[in-house]
Amino acid sequence: MSIAVIGGGAAGMMAAIAAAQAGGEVTLFDGNEKLGKKLYITGKGRCNVTNAARGDEFLKNVVRNPRFLYSSFSAFDNEALMALIESAGTELKVERGGRVFPASDKASDITRALERLMNQNKVRVSLKSRVRHIIPADGGFDLDFGRETRRFDRVICACGGVSYPSTGSDGGGFALVRELGHEVTALRPSLIPVLTREQWCRDLQGLSLKNVRLTAQKGKKTLYTELGEMLFTHFGISGPLVLSMSCFIVDEDLSKVEIFIDMKPGLTREQLERRLLRDFEERPRVALGTVLCGLLPRAMTPVVASIAQVPEETPVSQVTREMRQRLVDALKGLPVHAAGFRPVSEAIVTRGGVKISQVDPRTMQSKVRPGLYLAGEMLDVDAFTGGFNLQVAFTTGHCAGLSAARSDLDR
Repeated sequence: MSIAVIGGGAAGMMAAIAAAQAGGEVTLFDGNEKLGKKLYITGKGRCNVTNAARGDEFLKNVVRNPRFLYSSFSAFDNEALMALIESAGTELKVERGGRVFPASDKASDITRALERLMNQNKVRVSLKSRVRHIIPADGGFDLDFGRETRRFDRVICACGGVSYPSTGSDGGGFALVRELGHEVTALRPSLIPVLTREQWCRDLQGLSLKNVRLTAQKGKKTLYTELGEMLFTHFGISGPLVLSMSCFIVDEDLSKVEIFIDMKPGLTREQLERRLLRDFEERPRVALGTVLCGLLPRAMTPVVASIAQVPEETPVSQVTREMRQRLVDALKGLPVHAAGFRPVSEAIVTRGGVKISQVDPRTMQSKVRPGLYLAGEMLDVDAFTGGFNLQVAFTTGHCAGLSAARSDLDR
């Protein structure tokens, strides 16, 4: 059975490997000059290939449509992926938060491992080959490349989303499947830095906060709350906490969302107030800003003092109970207001994609065009940062490849 895989990223390469291992005659087409271009920039160039979280714990980190993955993940999970990559000669290691990287810290080692597996299974690779149209034909599909047309029994679309278009994920795959009758949900950024209304966030560009709690609320409903690390940038806020939070607020009316930074999550309000009182009593003649430096990065003291409406130069002996309460309020809930997001082209992954109701979760086969399979970021599935999205790509790619090769669909 002849199988065409469109897209040479994580999902496409895994689909090609699985299909070839199952006996398919596989050709992988990619418009780039090399395979795995997006893999090279994941994990800051180290390739956070998956996460070691097990079973249900892993799927809890899939934000959008996790149930769609139950069948495919049970057949090819993170442990199966790690075993496969190590069998191809690339040693892996597990770091903080269960993040899995190549032991060499080189993303290229992951791509080489996948290429070795494709070579071992006789996958043909055609680079700089952009598919313009997928045309249903008797017994299969014709792939239109502009200058030529080639016939295949089965086609797997793994063209990526719309983030980082320079890697080839420019949304072209969605145009291909729309022509075949597929519906694509709204394409939005996910795992994306946040623009803020506050100038002080931009003034703190480069400052990283560790062990803080970030919370997003809409009225009385908590949309997101987590402990970790964040970063101030020239446009607002970023870092692991902010990227994860974006998954929960990207579809919300931002004018109704409130964001708070708890600078001292390890202390209750009462404990923090006692700490302030003790510090004030020990150094009654110093200015408030000096005492706050013992609690905060120096650059943040004027921000907290301003939000609490207590001048930095105020002698601590003159700080009233009301002032102290306002300082505690600011330290336990520094308010930030989202004004928007960075462009979708800068998102780590794409929110949205082919409607999962049009795809069989057991096989990744299209319910609209039998014989067509979809995988990776083309599907309306996304997860937190930390290796979860790449695993989704590998899992759905493996499922699509295996199913396409084993299909005995009667046309």
